[in-house]
Amino acid sequence: MDRNPSPPPPSCDQEDEEDLAGGDCIGSTVYSKHWLFGVLSGLIQIVTLESDKSGSDDDEQQMELAEEMENEICRVWDMSMDEDVALFLQEFKAPDIFMGVLAKSRCPRLREICVGILGNMACFQEICVSISSCEDRGQVILQCLCDSDPPTLLETSRLLLTCLSQTEVASVWVERIREHPSIYASVCFIMSSSTNVDLLVKVGEVVDKLFDLDEKLMLEWIRNGTARPRDQPREDSEEQPVFSIVPCVLEAAKQVRSETLEGLDVYMHVLQLLTTVDDGIQAIVQCPDTGKATWNFLFDLVCREFCQAGDPPIILQEQKTVLASVLSVLSALSASQSEQGHLDREEVALPLIDSLIRVLQNMEHCQKKPENSTESDTEEPTNCASPQDDFHMKILKDISCEFLSNILQALTKETVAQGLKEGQFSKQKCSCVFQSLLPRYSPVVEGFIQALRDVDKTLAEDLEESFPSGKAQT
Repeated sequence: MDRNPSPPPPSCDQEDEEDLAGGDCIGSTVYSKHWLFGVLSGLIQIVTLESDKSGSDDDEQQMELAEEMENEICRVWDMSMDEDVALFLQEFKAPDIFMGVLAKSRCPRLREICVGILGNMACFQEICVSISSCEDRGQVILQCLCDSDPPTLLETSRLLLTCLSQTEVASVWVERIREHPSIYASVCFIMSSSTNVDLLVKVGEVVDKLFDLDEKLMLEWIRNGTARPRDQPREDSEEQPVFSIVPCVLEAAKQVRSETLEGLDVYMHVLQLLTTVDDGIQAIVQCPDTGKATWNFLFDLVCREFCQAGDPPIILQEQKTVLASVLSVLSALSASQSEQGHLDREEVALPLIDSLIRVLQNMEHCQKKPENSTESDTEEPTNCASPQDDFHMKILKDISCEFLSNILQALTKETVAQGLKEGQFSKQKCSCVFQSLLPRYSPVVEGFIQALRDVDKTLAEDLEESFPSGKAQT
């Protein structure tokens, strides 16, 4: 569960610190109840003044937050990470004040801070349940996801992700989001147009969590393509923008690709979840441009960016989850588009084979325990993986082996010959392939050896001798 990062509290002089420490403290903290009441009262006054100005000529203009008030409310934002403070705010109905700000204020900075405070408070289960159980509060929070201010959108996404991570209330939020098509449109708009990497990553995490929690919602979003991006007025002659989930996810992935591996991992997992249902695969391949763009993007990641020849094998530990997602999607796409001949062309098949073999070779290296190692050996770091690492490595290996077996089955004699010429099918690499595929994919290995025998009989016989279980049965 993600905790909202808060701005540092403004510095205060020694006298102020002594006043706080000597006042009526909140729980075991040094924070003053009276000071906090004063800040909350100031918030109420701000919202009241804005309401009084409603209908005036400057009604639609954004308002600025006074520096002194901003400093104090930012201090509350920082304090709200403390459980005693969060519970005190909850006890004295502070969330209702923050909701009033979100519903009525036209000050983007104030709205951002109030959502951030709610996000910090929601990290505590009791408060999260309280916030989530109120339908009116839920509606106000979801409306913030249609905001035009990126910092507010970021804090709203963090708040939603925190709530979706609480099992007691996750289903409540999924149902609310399902009932509001504008959320789909807003999320797609952000993914397809934002350049704010932090926002894109957090929105991606929300989408990933939603799809993981509820397949029905994922199917609805896959089929949805007619919603308007925001609840904003538009000219009658203006056409409603149409959003499809796959191009939006792909655009966000391209945006975060060079900035954060974690963010790319998130969007690749979203794509992987989409391919777990037939409608998701069809959403990718039914449009030639979308299918081609998705294939090319993933192919480029696997063959030109991840796990390259000059990279140290241990880099696989960093890339294992995103690689698993990318290869899983490529495998699903290749299976659904086999009639288009993706894997019958050596310019596609051979680079994929080379990359998959390199993944398997690096995996062997990472999981190999140094021989004759002792506790006193400190020159070389141990490569022993934790149980969780082993789990992710196993997933990556299973996906790699299945994908590789599918590619090998589709190879032509000409492609095998080209692979021998270019080095993809050296004895060392073939040995790695057989070591990984046997005995599970014995028929595939047998078929490959038969194809190899037509091109290089000596190599085929050497491999049969080394791996008798891969020899064709006569």
